[in-house]
Amino acid sequence: MKTYVLVFFFLIIGTCNYAQDASMPENQEKTEQKLKVFPNPATSVVNILGLKNTSKAEIAIYDIYGNNVFIRKWEIRRNAINIPISSLEPGAYIITIHSDEQQVRTKFYKK
Repeated sequence: MKTYVLVFFFLIIGTCNYAQDASMPENQEKTEQKLKVFPNPATSVVNILGLKNTSKAEIAIYDIYGNNVFIRKWEIRRNAINIPISSLEPGAYIITIHSDEQQVRTKFYKK
C-alpha cells in the first residue's frame, strides 16, 4: 500500500512540474539578468548596474503597498543608472524599468 501511495505522490508532483513548464510558450526564452543594486539600504541615491543601454526607459518606484511614488523617463548609459531617492520615506521599495530592450523589476531599502 505504501508503494502505491508513493508512486501516486510522485506522479502528482511530476505532473504539476510539467504543467508549470508547459505553460511557458516555446518561443519565449528564460533569461535572467544579473543586476547589482547598491547601496542597499540606500540613503540618497540607489545605483543599478547590469542594465541594457537605451535612450528611453520608464523608471517607476513603488512602495510596499503598490503606490507609485516616482515615475520618470530616463536614458540608460554605460549599462547603469543612478536614481535620486532622498525625497522618499524610509522603507522598502520596488523599482521597475521598462523599455524596448528590457523589463526589469528589483527592490531596495531606504534608510
